[in-house]
Order: sequence, then C-alpha cells, then structure tokens
Amino acid sequence: MSTTESYRIDREITDVDAAVVAAAAPPVPTLDGEFALRLVDPLGDDPALLQEWFAREHLVRTWEQAWDATRWRTDAAYRLAGHFSRPVIFSRDGVDVGYLEIYRVARDEIARLYDVDPHDLGLHVATADPDLLGRGLVSGLIRDLADALFDADPACRRIAVEPASTNTPMRRALVKRGWTDHGEFQVRPNRRIALHLLDRPS
Repeated sequence: MSTTESYRIDREITDVDAAVVAAAAPPVPTLDGEFALRLVDPLGDDPALLQEWFAREHLVRTWEQAWDATRWRTDAAYRLAGHFSRPVIFSRDGVDVGYLEIYRVARDEIARLYDVDPHDLGLHVATADPDLLGRGLVSGLIRDLADALFDADPACRRIAVEPASTNTPMRRALVKRGWTDHGEFQVRPNRRIALHLLDRPS
C-alpha cells in the first residue's frame, strides 16, 4: 500500500455537515516541560520507527496495528492530507517515546455516543516505552495536552479519551486527572471502550 488515493480509516465519518467542515483539522499545540510533540514525517524514518514500536507485545495487545512501514507511511500521509486527525510522535527529554493521534470527534465513530460539538477533540495515545507506564507520566502528559488543546482551539468544549474498557489503570488515572467516566460502549464486535470526557474549564 503506497498511495492514499484508496486508503480509508474504518472509524472515520466522512459525511459531515458544514459546521464540522468549518472546524477544520485538529491543532497540534506546543507543550512546556519534559514532553514535546511533532508531526509524523511519512517521508522520513518515522514509519520504520512506528513499525518497530507497534510490533512490541504491549502495543500488539492494545492497538492491534502491527503494520509494516509502508502502511504507516500511507496512514500518516492520509491523516496529514485531511481534517480528521493528526499523527504525532511525542518525546520525553528529547527522546521519542510514543505515538498519539489528535482527532476531531465529530469525524469519528464515537461521535454517535454523545452530543458532540463540531470542535470537540479526542486523543489516542500509545506509549512505546513500557518503563513510562504506571508512573503517572502518561496521564500527566494527556492532561497537559488537553489543557494546551483548549488554549489552541478556543471553540473546543470537550476532550475525549477512550481507552479499552479493560484498561483499569488508565481509566482510574483519567478520572484522577479530571475526566468524567461516561461508561462503556461496544463500538464494534471486538472493540469495547470506556468513554471519558473532559469539559473546558469554566
């Protein structure tokens, strides 16, 4: 797979109204502190890096995206060309440690689960370095990123995170960081999620 012409993301909603179109692509903010963000470069070494990361046991189990570099290259190029989501590498103290996607919820399958606003944003996070897990670092990154997204898009009302329903540590960490657990949803036969929403601070 080397072209984006026929590439599609299963969860993407492409038939959206004018307000969703006007919201445009998600912003990628700048973070202060130990974590930094950069867009995936589909023409550089990032696809090979993602291939290696997502072949690791903990990500095979949770993401099921053990793709080759060509598929990662196509996926990133597709996202960068559209307004659904942005593929991002995150680093800690200058070392690349994970992948995340910032997406418009109104263009995603979970838009059917709540009263979504066109500017709502969502996050998918994959930590490649398992040594960072269980230490509160990733949930802290997610909260810092959410705050930065509210600043970057003043019209954004909510940030969504949707871990697997079985990911109890992440669910607890999200609630501790201010998200509200809105329950579990069977979005596909093999995919049950726990929807968490963070409202813009008043």
